[in-house]
Amino acid sequence: MLKKDFLWGGATAANQFEGGYNEGGRGLATSDTKTNGSLTRKRKHSFLDENNQIVYLHGSDYIPQNYKSIIDENMYYPSHKAVDFYHHYQEDIALMAEMGFQCFRMSISWTRIFPRGDEETPNEEGLKFYDKVFDECLKYGIQPVVTLNHFDMPLYLADGKNGWLSRETVTYFLRYCETVFKRYKGKVKHWMTFNEINLLRGYDTLGVHEMNQQRYYQAMHHIFIASALAVKKGHEIDPENQIGMMLANILTYPETCNPKDVELELNVSRRLKYFFSDVQCRGYYPSYILKLLERENIIIKKEAHDDEILKEGCVDYIGFSYYNSGVVTTREDAKSTLGNGVKMAENPYLQESEWKWPIDPIGLRISLNILWDRYQKPLFIVENGLGAKDQEEADGSIHDDYRIAYMRDHIIEMKKAVEEDGVDLMGYTPWGCIDLVSAGTGEMKKRYGMVYVDMDDEGNGSLKRLKKDSFYWYQKVISSQGEDL
Repeated sequence: MLKKDFLWGGATAANQFEGGYNEGGRGLATSDTKTNGSLTRKRKHSFLDENNQIVYLHGSDYIPQNYKSIIDENMYYPSHKAVDFYHHYQEDIALMAEMGFQCFRMSISWTRIFPRGDEETPNEEGLKFYDKVFDECLKYGIQPVVTLNHFDMPLYLADGKNGWLSRETVTYFLRYCETVFKRYKGKVKHWMTFNEINLLRGYDTLGVHEMNQQRYYQAMHHIFIASALAVKKGHEIDPENQIGMMLANILTYPETCNPKDVELELNVSRRLKYFFSDVQCRGYYPSYILKLLERENIIIKKEAHDDEILKEGCVDYIGFSYYNSGVVTTREDAKSTLGNGVKMAENPYLQESEWKWPIDPIGLRISLNILWDRYQKPLFIVENGLGAKDQEEADGSIHDDYRIAYMRDHIIEMKKAVEEDGVDLMGYTPWGCIDLVSAGTGEMKKRYGMVYVDMDDEGNGSLKRLKKDSFYWYQKVISSQGEDL
């Protein structure tokens, strides 16, 4: 059986869900200059170049230092309205309560609290908005699980300070953290510092222009320091706070038992995943990364007490996303890559979603065991789900048996990890519990929710909320503590 205080719920992110981008004194974030896209067309940011012309570049591209973000009035930016939780929060939280949620994982928009990012005084109207959201959650007995930074940052800090490449950004982030820790003391007990920290890259999420490997590792060092200082500050302000990290856990398999494939998988998993959790859970840089930095002649500039800060700011738990697994190979003829030139292969044993993500429920159990064995810290599945096209029927019903099957299979494996393997698991919050904009593609048609939102890929629609079949199924799952699947 799952423990009595197991947290069932759902998960969202401000820049994909909240909207109200220019209301309530909110400032612009890097996500606000990001266009929509598709499975075959990358999302891009709009900039003014050196000739004062608007250009569009992908966030991981090389962004020249003198390029400044701009909003093109002729373009659609999904974050501006998202699905308008800003004006629908009461209705949406009521729907969560009806499903039986015990928690709601969400993020605070940094620029709603500090519009530029560097102000001395926070924006009171922004603070009041989250007061209302948290009060509404608590009215129904729903615990907020709050991510402090979810895939964007203040636009002013990106263009004016070069984002996380600047040590000043650590100071500004900590001021923001201290503000919300104090303001919401007693309302929020569960926090996470950076969403999917191992996926932070380039201008998109780090706000860094002219990115290279040296700048990447320096920016990530500042992120690690900011997270550790936030953990320390959060514990000082409220010793009851539980403050976790958040990892994108894409399980990888070697394609064959060829030792070269197995060695590749080890190196890929450590470099692209466990490096980040090693630092945040153990409090120091692992030896394999120190050797990598030495080989590539990368020198991280540290301040005097940085190593001590990392040691003292270890997280309390590990939140992670799990959607799919992947296969790495040393075959030269393999076509797809996983960044850094890593070759990927298809897994013949798994089916794929419409967006080409392999569906691998057993991989969730494997991932839970790997993380528990490695760190012996409580785990929290804070993202899991199936992105799919849903069809509203004439009577307003949405039949999403495929989503129910996906979640059922993953919950079965999750329970095995707890009941048969002894993993310490805090909760389960499937992604996009109410439909939201896809982070990867900027689409609405790639839906994850158990509640349908009437909106298309260009932001058109009534925004009405409709319950899918999965709504009633998940309601039953929660009320039975995961026994009735």
